[in-house]
Amino acid sequence: MFMFGVMTQAPAEQPIPEPLTAGQLIARGVCRHLLSLDFVSVEELVPTRGLRVDVMALGPKGEIWIIECKSGIADFRTDQKWQGYLEWCDRFFWAVDTEFPTEILPDDTGLMIADGYGGEIIRMGPEARLAGARRKVMMQKFARHAARRHHWERDPGLSVSRRW
Repeated sequence: MFMFGVMTQAPAEQPIPEPLTAGQLIARGVCRHLLSLDFVSVEELVPTRGLRVDVMALGPKGEIWIIECKSGIADFRTDQKWQGYLEWCDRFFWAVDTEFPTEILPDDTGLMIADGYGGEIIRMGPEARLAGARRKVMMQKFARHAARRHHWERDPGLSVSRRW
């Protein structure tokens, strides 16, 4: 169909999205809260082979935070990789819901409480500034990850061998 000299197509029927898991709801609330602090965020970023962070956030001054979202005690106890994330960020946080027993989380990490609508920082994680070269790598990974996701959302039918 042509409209004002531009070829248009009838809108494709949108699939009904799957319900979000508890972890995805926590991540959504974390991202909403971070945006209120002027941080932008991406989910499921791979900083290096074998690691995939739940949320990575980029602050207005170039700060890089990693937030691991835990939906329950078993999810936390089976996470064997979280300490590997520390070398890829300036601050590290756990994000859990209000029912999570926060006393089992390490005291020397940040803590956020979140649900599907928002969140709050309860305890700031200690700062360990990234080296300049590592920061540059992470900024590039963040930008490419965000651009790929944006492209995929714009063109979900795109056939590529690796989305992320």
